[in-house]
Amino acid sequence: MAGKKHQEMLKKYAETIVKVGLNIRAGQRLIITYGAMRGVPIEFTPLVREVAKAAYQAGARYVDIIWGDEEMLRLRAQYAPKDSFTEYSTWQIQAVLEKIEQGDALLSIVGANPDLLGSLDPEIVGIMQQTHLKQWNPITKFVSSNAVNWCLVAYAGQAWAKKIFPKLEPEKAQAKLWKAIFETARIDNPNPVKAWEKHVAALQARAKYLQSKHYDALHYSAPGTDFTLGLPDGHKWTSAQSLAQNGILFTPNLPTEEVFTLPDRNRADGVVASTFPLSYGGTLIEDFQLTFENGRVTKVAAKKGEAALQKLVDTDEGSRRLGEVALVPASSPIAGRGHLFYNTLFDENASCHIAIGRAYRFTLEGGEKMNDKEFTQRGGNTSLNHVDFMIGSPKMDIDGIRKDGAREPIMRKGEWAFKV
Repeated sequence: MAGKKHQEMLKKYAETIVKVGLNIRAGQRLIITYGAMRGVPIEFTPLVREVAKAAYQAGARYVDIIWGDEEMLRLRAQYAPKDSFTEYSTWQIQAVLEKIEQGDALLSIVGANPDLLGSLDPEIVGIMQQTHLKQWNPITKFVSSNAVNWCLVAYAGQAWAKKIFPKLEPEKAQAKLWKAIFETARIDNPNPVKAWEKHVAALQARAKYLQSKHYDALHYSAPGTDFTLGLPDGHKWTSAQSLAQNGILFTPNLPTEEVFTLPDRNRADGVVASTFPLSYGGTLIEDFQLTFENGRVTKVAAKKGEAALQKLVDTDEGSRRLGEVALVPASSPIAGRGHLFYNTLFDENASCHIAIGRAYRFTLEGGEKMNDKEFTQRGGNTSLNHVDFMIGSPKMDIDGIRKDGAREPIMRKGEWAFKV
């Protein structure tokens, strides 16, 4: 992409990432990575350089990056010896851990090819994914406890743009995706920082209302979905901003439209149907359903990618249970764009969703200080995975269930049923 206007928008985007997303403090270091079995593609260089510039201007002491080439990942899956896929270079892990342990900041940029590994042997892809998750687990534990200020953002990669807009020429597809990223991240506002302050306040008002209710469970009703999800005592509804253990207030996702908490790992019953495809480990999983009993997945079914879905829930015991429940109105700005993004950062903000696997410790009162045993005893879930999938639609109703069994409407036809 070229052009003065695009460069100006890219600069505003980088400044918003640094000021709103990470809220970099003077003297902090920053490490930039991709975090999903690969480093940051060289294609993302224009944004990386603008982020580095903005971070240094905000007082960052040092900016580091882990580069990668996603085609190398595909070549490995195609041609490497079949007994080699549990091997992993740990230098990336050590580089990120070093920054986290010293209270520095972490930025992850997504936007690569969602179909990268989709046509390859799912057994090999599954082994590679599981190996990565095991190696990355020390980092995910820190992130799920908000040890430092971290943020997840997107770059309009060419292959990703072509996936979303297959009828457009590559350059036009990429330009259209950039427009979508800038608009949903509020970069098209005259003052993105002020726009984010207003948006964060609105989401926090929703979270405060839900927190005041102390619901015992949620019930979901929609085509293909009849599902009850318990909420543990001490669950904390949160949104948009978080306070890191290093004392910095940050916004983990740009964009974000969700209000979320953790479910009780032992109380999920019924059937829930996906309403968006799920891109996982380079495979696209479509039109799938999960059946739960006593919190545990007992059956999976999918029209496409069922083997990958089965591998996902078989990763570990925690991958058969849930770690997040998030509410998003069907009329969110991202849903209103009228197309899929094939990327969870965006699609989860177009729809109510739940997550297979690990719960965020900060969504349970005192959770950051608990060990794994204490956390699970309180209803929190531990796992190598944390994979969001979308279940909301304009046909979904959600009720909050009190401890006495009384029900109150939270959403009707995909929209908020209460005012704040």
